[in-house]
Amino acid sequence: MSEFLSKLEVSIENLKTKKAKFYFFVQDTKGNPRASVKYIYDLAMTLKNNGYESVILHEKPDYFGVQDWLSSEYMELPHISVEGQNLQVSPEDVILLPEIFGYIMPQISNLPCFKVVICQSYDYIFETLQPGQTWSQLGFKKCITTSEKMKEYVSSVMKQCSIDVIEPYIDSSFTKSKFPPKPTVAIHTREQRDSINFIKSFYVKFPQYRWISFKDMRGLSQEQFANSLKDCMLSIWIDETSSFGTFPLESMKCGVPVIGKVPKLIPSWINENNGIWLQDILRVEDVVADFIQNWMEDNISPKLYQGCEETAKLYENESQFTKNTVEMFEKILNGRVQAFEEELNKLQIETNI
Repeated sequence: MSEFLSKLEVSIENLKTKKAKFYFFVQDTKGNPRASVKYIYDLAMTLKNNGYESVILHEKPDYFGVQDWLSSEYMELPHISVEGQNLQVSPEDVILLPEIFGYIMPQISNLPCFKVVICQSYDYIFETLQPGQTWSQLGFKKCITTSEKMKEYVSSVMKQCSIDVIEPYIDSSFTKSKFPPKPTVAIHTREQRDSINFIKSFYVKFPQYRWISFKDMRGLSQEQFANSLKDCMLSIWIDETSSFGTFPLESMKCGVPVIGKVPKLIPSWINENNGIWLQDILRVEDVVADFIQNWMEDNISPKLYQGCEETAKLYENESQFTKNTVEMFEKILNGRVQAFEEELNKLQIETNI
């Protein structure tokens, strides 16, 4: 009993002195940029910059990393492969697992640490869970998500899970160009074939606009992505299952208007003033052609650009992201301290008796 009491005291001390570790599990994208991975790295880096211990977990030893598309700074975080290793965690530690790794939850459900789901896509929640399984049954009773809309949905299916929102921020590398836009249209779709098919179809349907270039934004580093985007006259966004919508916001911050297919889960930032939003995907080509014609005639409403700017300002504050992240994780740690201290006091009373 005395040994257990000592371990509790150590855990409480580690929590209070920022020695508890936050283990962030990430997907290996093999060097392909992905906003969901950046979001997790941003959480981890924010905690590190505020004195906490962040560790990146990945499945395989040959993890590709994010240095080619984010920054080598992110790779300075400690990285650990879980394959073939017995992960040693303490009761005060926290493991954060993306929703797509539901199949890993049963493997770590008995670990003594606190467990959190990072849910960025409603479409992946049940992808790898067994029928009838919930996060709380597997020991994950806390969830972090990216928007109030996502929180509302997750709450409807994971009723015993406590959910907090930390909205992403749009990086400062996305800025308006000092020069007039080029006759280039940025296109971003969930599946690459959708971009290819759109471009082919558009040129067949509107051969008079073959002089317009399309830029598939897939596979670019963040710096390349931002530099390419700010030179464009228009962005096209087609992603039916998007849960937040980073690309349109990046476009807006660059002062580039967006024509998009409204996703199934409608982001709260979408409104009639900050883009041209369509319910019918088959209309996108026609609307793009109309926009090009109006752009050539200098007939794009200033209200559209103003709406873009106003919306982008809501997501450009990195300091707010930092504040929200630190406050939320402090709340987790404080809750753990309280629980451990209550258990310690209870055991001390029982021991004295």
